[in-house]
Amino acid sequence: MNIIFVGKYRGKPVRWQIGLMASSVLFSGFLSIMAVTGFWWGTSSGQMNQLADVERELIQQKSMITKARTNAQSELDALAARLGLMQAHVTRLDALGERLVTISKLDSKEFNFTHNPALGGPRESESSVSLEFENVLNDLSDQLDSREQQLSILEDVLMSKQVKKETRPSGKPIIKGWTSSYYGKRTDPFSGKLEMHKGMDFAGREGSEIVAVSAGVITWASSRYGYGNLVEINHGHGYTTRYGHNAKILVKVGDAVEKGQAISLMGSTGRSTGPHVHYEVLLNGRQVDPLNFVQASS
Repeated sequence: MNIIFVGKYRGKPVRWQIGLMASSVLFSGFLSIMAVTGFWWGTSSGQMNQLADVERELIQQKSMITKARTNAQSELDALAARLGLMQAHVTRLDALGERLVTISKLDSKEFNFTHNPALGGPRESESSVSLEFENVLNDLSDQLDSREQQLSILEDVLMSKQVKKETRPSGKPIIKGWTSSYYGKRTDPFSGKLEMHKGMDFAGREGSEIVAVSAGVITWASSRYGYGNLVEINHGHGYTTRYGHNAKILVKVGDAVEKGQAISLMGSTGRSTGPHVHYEVLLNGRQVDPLNFVQASS
């Protein structure tokens, strides 16, 4: 079997004749070339596909990393803003505490809002990544706890001082009038003898108002020997005040009264020579000189 190829070369007809063996060799070579080319193309195509998959995976990973960084930065920004707000609150608490200590004239060494709380203890191993931020949060938390305790104690002290101030008798039991007799020994207007006068007398117009010198509870509101119509107020902390010789009593036992509230009208009942109020201050059940309380600022 022969294979004949016919063509032209420089305008002249040319014919090539190839034998069976040569044609078989050429055909086998052609098939080999095609097989190698196909294998190469398939291998290259697979590698290209794998490379494309890797590139897509890298793009996805980069996107996830970028998103994670963005979220982490947003969280850090939020934490930083919150931390700044907490530090601002601590600063305001410190300023408020210092002001209260100054106003109340308390010991600044006992209520010191300028120093960090005294703390201690062994150091535990922590991750170096979050150690600094964790330390800041821990210090701030300790400061808040310390300030809260100090302010709580300060509030109790101030409340106690305020209650004592409000319940301590101060000022005069009259709105208008004058002092007619002081605490101490004097000549008794009825017997003419030198006797102890355990209160102060304030004279004025009959029917004028007698007022409570401090907040308290009425424990007596009726007549009593020598006092005439008497009003007695328990102010707490050992203080009691008495208002005698009233023409009319305006309160009853058990009533809570405030400082400056009218409790009776001036009169001359009982052992009295004219319209006035006999005013007594008792501390733990014993009469004391009312003058210091009368002169005390309201």
